[in-house]
Amino acid sequence: MNIKKFDILFIINTNSEKKMENESQPQIKGKFTTCKLVKREDLTHDLIKFWLEPEESFNFKPGQYCTIGTGGIERPYSIVSSPDEKNIELFIEVVPPPDGNLTPLLHELSVGAEMTLRPRGKGIFVIQPQFKNHIFVGTVTGVVPYVSMLRKFLNDTNWPEPEKMENVKREDYQFHVLEGASYSDEFGYDDELTQLSKEHDFIHFYPSVSRPDEAKNSDWKGAKGRINNLVEDYIAKLGINPKETCIYACGHPQMIEDVEKRFSDTDFTFLEERFWKDDD
Repeated sequence: MNIKKFDILFIINTNSEKKMENESQPQIKGKFTTCKLVKREDLTHDLIKFWLEPEESFNFKPGQYCTIGTGGIERPYSIVSSPDEKNIELFIEVVPPPDGNLTPLLHELSVGAEMTLRPRGKGIFVIQPQFKNHIFVGTVTGVVPYVSMLRKFLNDTNWPEPEKMENVKREDYQFHVLEGASYSDEFGYDDELTQLSKEHDFIHFYPSVSRPDEAKNSDWKGAKGRINNLVEDYIAKLGINPKETCIYACGHPQMIEDVEKRFSDTDFTFLEERFWKDDD
């Protein structure tokens, strides 16, 4: 895949789903297998983690998504887990009706429930191995593909494939995870990312809450403000070469659009994945 200066790669995902056309008797068509819910964790009233055991071998690349379904409705969800892990881990935002169709059904599922699963992962929101600096920007569930990439990088010394890295050495990689949320309890992987940043000098975690004055954030000691408003200053302080840097943006479309505008006239490369479109 050839990427020129500030190329924009665009995908639609639905970790946070918006209204989609209802069918009186929805049916999932085409080729699919099944998976079983083997574990779930409820972080908040509208944020849940699922661990799914696929019936058949399921292949995907870090950053890609799987498509699951129940009740005749299916949607794609970015995968948290590394391809090396046994189960498929998901981090899902529950959107109530009428805007949400599948997530309310998923929220009601208990351990042991079965769902449909498309045979393999899809998507092009994957690591760009030819760059030295990887700036991961996300909102809430938008951190998901980055966790998958980091786990794979740490667990597999042959990833990314050396032949795709051009003149960049694996030991020169630097990862910066910039995550934004309204409230601190929406950071689903802050403990893991904080620990990784302590253990590895090439991993950096920078979370920020956009509503610091509300009671739910009274104990928050970290950065404050919308993450898209903080990206420029953060990158400027790094003093990195734009031509050696890829900025990834995943999550809310307004965040993505703003980050894109801020770097549109630069030599940074930009890769995006949106969780919904405004007209869905």
